Amino acid sequence: MILLIVVFAVLMIIGAPVGLSLLGSSVAYLVASGYSLQQAFQAFTSAISNSFTLIAVPFFILAASIMNSGGITKKIFDFCNVVVGWVPGGLGHANILSSVVFAGMSGAAIADAGGLGAIELKAMKEQGFDEDFSLAITGASSILGPIIPPSVPAILFGVAGSVSIGKLFIGGIIPGILMAIAMAVLVCIQSIKRNYPRMPFPTAHSLWHSFKAAFFPLLCPVIIIGCIMTGVCTPTEAAIIAVFYALILTLSTRTIRLRELPGFLLETANSTVNVMFIIGAANVFAWILTVEQVPQNMSLWMTDHIDDKIVALLFINLILLIVGTFMETAAAISILVPILMPIALSYGIDPIHFGIMCILNLMLGLLTPPIGMVLYVLSSVSKVPFEKIVRAVLPYLGVLLIVLLMITFIPGLVTFLPNLVL
Repeated sequence: MILLIVVFAVLMIIGAPVGLSLLGSSVAYLVASGYSLQQAFQAFTSAISNSFTLIAVPFFILAASIMNSGGITKKIFDFCNVVVGWVPGGLGHANILSSVVFAGMSGAAIADAGGLGAIELKAMKEQGFDEDFSLAITGASSILGPIIPPSVPAILFGVAGSVSIGKLFIGGIIPGILMAIAMAVLVCIQSIKRNYPRMPFPTAHSLWHSFKAAFFPLLCPVIIIGCIMTGVCTPTEAAIIAVFYALILTLSTRTIRLRELPGFLLETANSTVNVMFIIGAANVFAWILTVEQVPQNMSLWMTDHIDDKIVALLFINLILLIVGTFMETAAAISILVPILMPIALSYGIDPIHFGIMCILNLMLGLLTPPIGMVLYVLSSVSKVPFEKIVRAVLPYLGVLLIVLLMITFIPGLVTFLPNLVL
């Protein structure tokens, strides 16, 4: 077991990719322990081939790619700016609302930060917003994507923990709205202090004109979430619908051409291969942890030393926050969920509640060094040093941690809607 951890740590320190670090340390353990490498092969392939649900992941990635390139995100942002641009902080609130809407289409924070984020940063710069403020709210609002349905991390969690993905999707709605409200309050406070510009109150004509331009893009999240909530289709089928809907919108308006589709497919394939390789490697790693009885031993230790459910929740949150800071989301979910789910159930924690809590913890890791992928994307898009973005995003991490604590100690914020609808 020590060999497994040491090899993994060394590979990570020297800069090896997360998936390769997981697989390399697992193979080293198997060879040293006398296991057949066939065990690794079976664990790797079964994680990917035995789950129909994982098919949703590449389709949501493809849908987001098409929408970002087809001008759909620009129409959404313009509409949101008209609706809330008059509030103190103007474009900051449009930034948040756009992420809420786009979250209902893509389910990925990186897609929001890289696509919608570029549009938002350009608009805020042109209106005179400080660079640090613009980057902070763009980065913080991007993690709404994996909380508000559909959600790629929720799909991964559902597969790893054998939990209803439909319920996880619906369970993220109220927490996502609370996150948006918390960030909006902070934007108001900062904007009043810095005297940022805002749009005039919209006229009926401007509101109608922007709504008409954004109507069909706005219909996409309604269709996706509506189909899942009503039971018309599964999350995987909803992902396929999202792709076809995005294609219809972009091809009918000629914002993309048929000859561009191979490029989108190649981009999606690259992203999907990375995710699937991490899931497969993490499954081998998790199999070794199971053989070594790590979940059972950890569960026994916690139940022996922690009697109070509240303390247990705080301890689990701390583990997830630390791991999310250092590990990619797909790997963290694949490894930690089989370990922590039995522990959560032993304390009577609802699996849907635990799922959303887990995902939000790991999403906060996207905003923290050293692995904070959203921060690296923003740095690449804006050419601003990574360290400056980290400092700017700290106040938003603070308010999001408050929301995390609310969700942790008030399970009904997560479980009310799934129990009501499904």
